[in-house]
Amino acid sequence: MKKAKFSAWLKQSLLFVSQGPWVWAGYTLFVGMIMPLGRVSLALGILLSVTSLFVGVGIAKYIDLKYSAENPVGFYWAINKSLPLAVLAAGTIMVFWFAFMVVANIFTGELYKIGQFFFYWELTPENLNHKSTREIANWIYAYANITLIFTLLMLTTFASWFSYPLMLFKSYSWSQAKEDGDYAVSRNQNAIYKLLGFTIAEAILCASVTPLLTPVLYMLTSTMMYVSYKGIFEVSKSPG
Repeated sequence: MKKAKFSAWLKQSLLFVSQGPWVWAGYTLFVGMIMPLGRVSLALGILLSVTSLFVGVGIAKYIDLKYSAENPVGFYWAINKSLPLAVLAAGTIMVFWFAFMVVANIFTGELYKIGQFFFYWELTPENLNHKSTREIANWIYAYANITLIFTLLMLTTFASWFSYPLMLFKSYSWSQAKEDGDYAVSRNQNAIYKLLGFTIAEAILCASVTPLLTPVLYMLTSTMMYVSYKGIFEVSKSPG
């Protein structure tokens, strides 16, 4: 496995926008439309956001094959292939989040908040009226940016940055994906740390300054996950 550079991964990821602009933009818009459900049910919001992140890896693969390969695949191939594993991964992260929240609420004595994890209607006039578009977007997408950071921390703690694409595209078991992924990370620490630092910094920025770009950040992160995986684990030439 050759060593990689974060700048090359970022450049290749941005090229996906020009390779399949309608697919890339369309999926990003879809992600942005379902994220507000997190203000009705945080559990559902986390599940949908993380699922969207991981399904986006399959969408990136679809764009790559459709516009770069001799044998393109259909859009539903990407969805059908990536959705089951994405839901499983998202469900696991949601359970971890819930466990941490329960412990925190027990210590603070706010047990009533445990039920609000599953349903808490916040899309009310009081929360939406007399606010600018940026303020509303900031409020709606705040949890999604925290979810992205939490997901990255869970990946680097209990799995690997490369675990999901290895399990998805090479049918690795979780343990094998973690082992090979950890080895790849150790060989490319500088690039991986820069990638993670960039993503977390952008999530923090989206949580405060540019909330409307949160869905874009999700799709960009999905694309970088695919591009970095492909550059290390697949022999074929990267797009662009």
